[in-house]
Amino acid sequence: MSTDVNRRILLAARPVGEPKDTDFRLVEEPVPTPGPGQLLVRTLWLSLDPYMRGRMSDAKSYAAPVEIGQVMVGGAVGRVVASNLPGFAPGDIVEGRTGWQDYALSDGTGLRQVDPALGPISTAVGVLGMPGMTAYTGLLTIGQPKPGETVVVSAASGAVGAVVGQIARIKGARVVGIAGGAEKGAYLTGELGFDAAVDHRAPDFAERLRAAVPDGIDVYFENVGGAVWEAVWPLLNPFARVPVCGLIAQYNATGLPDGPNQVPALMRSVLSKRLTLRGFIVSDFADQHAAFLRDVSGWIRDGKLRYREDVAEGLENAPRTFLRLFRGENFGKLLVKVAE
Repeated sequence: MSTDVNRRILLAARPVGEPKDTDFRLVEEPVPTPGPGQLLVRTLWLSLDPYMRGRMSDAKSYAAPVEIGQVMVGGAVGRVVASNLPGFAPGDIVEGRTGWQDYALSDGTGLRQVDPALGPISTAVGVLGMPGMTAYTGLLTIGQPKPGETVVVSAASGAVGAVVGQIARIKGARVVGIAGGAEKGAYLTGELGFDAAVDHRAPDFAERLRAAVPDGIDVYFENVGGAVWEAVWPLLNPFARVPVCGLIAQYNATGLPDGPNQVPALMRSVLSKRLTLRGFIVSDFADQHAAFLRDVSGWIRDGKLRYREDVAEGLENAPRTFLRLFRGENFGKLLVKVAE
C-alpha cells in the first residue's frame, strides 16, 4: 500500500479577492496505512461548494479556517479500503469531510454510511447530502412556505437553489427562480417546474423581478447577496421570511461596496414589515437528517424532484473547477470525479 501515491491538494496561500491557481498546491505522498481505530478511505467523488471560500480565509467565522499547508477541506464520497474500526468494512461506501485528496485516514468521526439503494452514490454529497439538506431544512424550518405564497430563490439552478424551489412547489407555493442566463432559466421553468425565472444578468433585472412577483415575496431564500438582494428587499411582503444560506456575490470582496449606507433603511424595513432574516448552517438542524433522507429520496423516486450534476474529471482539476462557482459557470451540483 505504501508504494501507491496519494495526491493531496493543499492551501498554499490565503486568497485576496477571487482565489487563483497559485493559492493551491498539489503534492504526492505515499498512501497512509490505518493504525488501530482507523480506516482508510479512497475518494471517489469530491464536492465543491461555496463555503470553502470562507475556509480559505483566516477571518473569524463559524468554523476554523484551513491552515496554510493543510489539505483543502471538502465533503467527499469514498470507498473503505482498509479498516481497523468496528462498524466499517472494506468496500463500504461512506461520506464525510475527508478533503481534497485521493486517500484519507479517519477515526470514523463525521463519517456516515451511504446507502447506494437511495440513488447514485454521488448524490450523497449533492441532492441527498449537505446541499439537499441545506435546502430542505432552511426552507421548511425558517422559510415555512404556505400554499399560495410566493417563494423566490437566488442561485436557483445550483445545488441548493434547485432543491429549494422544487420543495416549495411541492408545498403548494408559487416559485420564482433567479439565475444567470436564458439556458438556466429554461431549465428552471421547463424541467423543474418553477413558475417563472428571472435573469440577474439582464440590465433591467430589478424591473423583471418586480413583474414576476405581482403579489410581492413571502419567502426569499438567499444564496447570493449583493445586487440581487438589493432588488429583492423592496419586494418583501409584511412578515416575509428570509433564510440566509449564502452570500456568494460577496465572498471575494476586499472591502465594503461603494454607495450610501443602507443599514438604517434595511432595519426600518425589518421593523415596519416585521421581517424575519435568519442565517443558518445546515448542522444547526442535524436532528432532521432522517426526515430529510426519507422525504427527499421519496420525492426523487416519485418523480417530484429532479437534480442535475456538473462533473469535472480528475482531482488535479479541482482548483480551476472550484473557481467556476464564483463566475456563475456551474450548472447544477459541482462535483469532481476522482476515481471509479
